[in-house]
Amino acid sequence: MKPEDFTVEAAVNGNLSLADLRMDPATLAHQAVVAEEGGNPQLAENFLRAAELALIDDEDVMQLYEALRPHRSTAAELEALRTSLETRGAARCAELVRQAAAVYARRGLLR
Repeated sequence: MKPEDFTVEAAVNGNLSLADLRMDPATLAHQAVVAEEGGNPQLAENFLRAAELALIDDEDVMQLYEALRPHRSTAAELEALRTSLETRGAARCAELVRQAAAVYARRGLLR
């Protein structure tokens, strides 16, 4: 689609899909550079994780979100999720899951 095709009318008429609205990983990576240069490394890291997630199926992203809610996953389930993300090239997201699993274990938030 061309940029001029992205209109409110196109959205209302159902001519846009979620795939049409998905952020491009390169754009998100560029935003990370801008954030880093602007002195916001935490935001930069968030953009880089988003760039990884942009390549993952929406259903899988929602499952990731659900798995990371407290008391929803076991340590083994989070480790499997971490491995899956790493295998897909989402190393930053995998590291976030590893950190979450460690905190959840320490705070009694695992299932």
